[in-house]
Amino acid sequence: MAVVSFGLATNRVWNTKQGERKEDAQFHRIVAWNKLAELCSQLLAKGRRAYVEGRIQYREWTDQDGQKKQVAEIVIDDMIVLDSNRSGGSAAEGPAMEYGEVEDAPMETEGESAVIDDIVIPDGDLGEISSEPPKDKVKKEKSEDKSDDKAEEEMPF
Repeated sequence: MAVVSFGLATNRVWNTKQGERKEDAQFHRIVAWNKLAELCSQLLAKGRRAYVEGRIQYREWTDQDGQKKQVAEIVIDDMIVLDSNRSGGSAAEGPAMEYGEVEDAPMETEGESAVIDDIVIPDGDLGEISSEPPKDKVKKEKSEDKSDDKAEEEMPF
C-alpha cells in the first residue's frame, strides 16, 4: 500500500478599500493513498499547480518525550495537475513560495511508502485552465428537450 505526504500552500490576494494589496498564505499537510499516492509522487514537484479534493482528518499521538501531539491533514481522493510541464524545464523553475518544514507526524502504514516534502502549489494566477471538467468525471444524460439546456445556460452560476 503506497502513501505520500507533502506540504501544500494556498494563497489569496486582494485589495483593501484603501487600495492596499494584501496576501494571505495557508499551509496544509496533504496525504494520498494507493494509486493516487503513486501519481502524486510522479507528477507533483515544488512549484507545480494542482487541484486537490478530499476530507480533513485530525490525528493525535504521543511523541518520544511523552508529549501529546495533534495534526490536521487533508486526505485527498482526487488530484488534478493544473499546469503543464511541456516547456522542458522543471516544475521547480516556476514561481513558488518558500516556507518552513512541516513537522512529520508518525503514520500508520503497511507496505511501501513514498514521501515528498515541501511541495508548494499556489492558487493565484493559474494561466489557461479548461472550464470543462475531465471527461471521465462527467456523466451526461441525453435529453431531447432543448429547453432544459437553454435554461441551464442562462443560470448565473
